[in-house]
Amino acid sequence: MVVGIVLAAAALVAALAVGLAGASPAAAAASPTASPSAADPSASASASDGASAASGLSITVRVRTGDGDDVPGATVQLLQGGQQVATAQTDARGTAALAAPSPGDYQVKLDVTSLPSAAKGLEPRSDTIATTVQEGLGRTVAFRLSEPGSEQAASGVSSSQVLQRVATGLRFGLVIALGAIGLSLIFGTTGLTNFAHSELITLGALTTYLYQAVAGLPFLLAAALGLVSSAVFGYVNDRVLWQPLRRRGTGLIAMMIVSIGLSLFLRYAYLYLFGGGVRTFPGYAGQAGVQVLPGVLLRPLDLWTMGLSVVVLVAVALALVKTRLGKATRAVADNPALASASGIDVDKVIRTVWIAGSALAGLSGVVLGLQQGISFQMGFQILLLVFAAVTLGGLGTAFGAVLGSLVVGLFVEISTLVIPTELQNLGALVILILILLVRPQGILGRAQRIG
Repeated sequence: MVVGIVLAAAALVAALAVGLAGASPAAAAASPTASPSAADPSASASASDGASAASGLSITVRVRTGDGDDVPGATVQLLQGGQQVATAQTDARGTAALAAPSPGDYQVKLDVTSLPSAAKGLEPRSDTIATTVQEGLGRTVAFRLSEPGSEQAASGVSSSQVLQRVATGLRFGLVIALGAIGLSLIFGTTGLTNFAHSELITLGALTTYLYQAVAGLPFLLAAALGLVSSAVFGYVNDRVLWQPLRRRGTGLIAMMIVSIGLSLFLRYAYLYLFGGGVRTFPGYAGQAGVQVLPGVLLRPLDLWTMGLSVVVLVAVALALVKTRLGKATRAVADNPALASASGIDVDKVIRTVWIAGSALAGLSGVVLGLQQGISFQMGFQILLLVFAAVTLGGLGTAFGAVLGSLVVGLFVEISTLVIPTELQNLGALVILILILLVRPQGILGRAQRIG
């Protein structure tokens, strides 16, 4: 086992080194462009746009119909002070990237005359959306197309729209669950509120991308090595940082502050190594959807990842209930002192939880990267929802984390039927507040006396 851990750690270090040394090849694989030359006046502008995207000054634009169908071939423009500074067309996934020349306030405009025949007759609520670009922080702008004059109210929503949102909500909820269950187990066994858990999610996606796009490995092998890398990082993380802090009796508040600092360090290390652009796994972009139910379209890739997520979550649940290690984990989460007095090696259990939780977080990042693309802050962007899921289900309860994740995922997607997409996280936070007002311990949490 020790030899395996050493080899996996060496593989992780090699992947990061290749990512640093091969940033240009990786970027070229993500978006191949011709080299600038004097014979091509537009080449220098393209290089400038690429530099802006690489530095994180990028706006991702998504164009979809009210039923959730992607709209390819739509033209979007980036305006500043009424002047056009960039333009692009949406790809097969209904996504386009606009590179801003510098930080500042911009307007993203959808050219409704460029919509393909499949979207003719549809229009957005507004064809222009204002946004602000900051250094190293990508932005996402979404246009939703609907029938002219239609109201996005619950009374005007079709059953097919609801079914589509439920399907995508379950898909997103399973991604959150993979990240939330590890965070919940770590909190349950150590009491640590780990803000750096988001970077474990990102690490799984980034290392898998390096193994596939840079090292040239098949995706399944790259994903397996990415999960091993995440697990090794979780082991090293606990052994080098958290275990010494626990043995010194460091308070939980101080450890939480350390986790925030670690999160910031790792996030901007990712930015330095991989850049601020959004990339996709080679060979998995632009996959067409298939009808799984009347009015419900999902890509084959979505169906496979949802099935895999369910299998993994069921396996984790059975391991917690049936295996000796799982019972020891639940005992440590319930009462560490009593578990230690009963002969349980608490440090070994916590170390195993860190390894398993980090691997699950890495798997969450891989699945999220397949669905939305890969960026240095992808884990940070869903961290609030992961915390909401853990709190909603009940702090420290693995099964509650899964249930809370499904509730959060459903409300995030269903809420977009009545509110703008930019506010979609609002639905999850509202339901969190409402449920905690009625049941402060969470859905599956236990009421405890404090003090």
